[in-house]
Amino acid sequence: MSIDSILTSVIVAAEAAVFLPILYRKIWRTLPIFCAYLLWALLSDIAGLILQMHSTAAVYLEFYRGEMIADSTLMFVVLVELCWSVLRPVRASLPKGAIFVLAALIAIAGLLIWPLAGKALPTDAMPLSLTIFRLQATFSILRVACFLVMAGFSQLLSINWRDRELQVATGLGVFALVSLTVSILHSHQTVHSAVYHRMDEIISISYLGTLAYWVLSFAGKEYQRKEFSPQMQQFLVYMGGTTKAGSLALTKMPPNGSRTRDK
Repeated sequence: MSIDSILTSVIVAAEAAVFLPILYRKIWRTLPIFCAYLLWALLSDIAGLILQMHSTAAVYLEFYRGEMIADSTLMFVVLVELCWSVLRPVRASLPKGAIFVLAALIAIAGLLIWPLAGKALPTDAMPLSLTIFRLQATFSILRVACFLVMAGFSQLLSINWRDRELQVATGLGVFALVSLTVSILHSHQTVHSAVYHRMDEIISISYLGTLAYWVLSFAGKEYQRKEFSPQMQQFLVYMGGTTKAGSLALTKMPPNGSRTRDK
């Protein structure tokens, strides 16, 4: 059994272990998409382990590419859910469709990061592989940014290290930071070098550490969320009120685009 297979087997066991506190603490009720993402990760890693042992490298590579595309799509939805969950205390004050605006903002952030992620690509990879690497780097930066924003504004957002959202963001952020560092180092290496593959094993080990952190963190009781700080609450309500007022004004405009005059 290869080192890769052993690492994957340990990761699969750790992914399964994460579901023990998730089910016990009923975390799936507040973060269902994140839990679904973990289930997807568990099933895809089991499939990858089977392919590693019983298929050719070419078949496994095609599976890996498809898995990365699906993983990035799900991670985008997880980030939207995570940010939306943080806003839970003031969601009633926000306008309808605010979650779609939030998703659009994250998507725009991803588009802005995409050119930057292109600077951390290996020089001798195939074009399709370069796209996968760039996708991974983009979402790594997004996860790190999400973690830094939540940690930096934790006081204003009324969250702390016992809060589920910050626990999830911490795990994703630290793992993404390791992945991003390895991607930058990869850009100065050749794909077929022995050191290149060893660096990939560091990513697997860091993911294993993230899973261990989640098992320990989720085992504790959930932090009782408080109201946002007055400054943050006032700001979000103001933004929501401004959006509502703008929408209302647009609905009252006549078809020719001019405003009605008071008589």
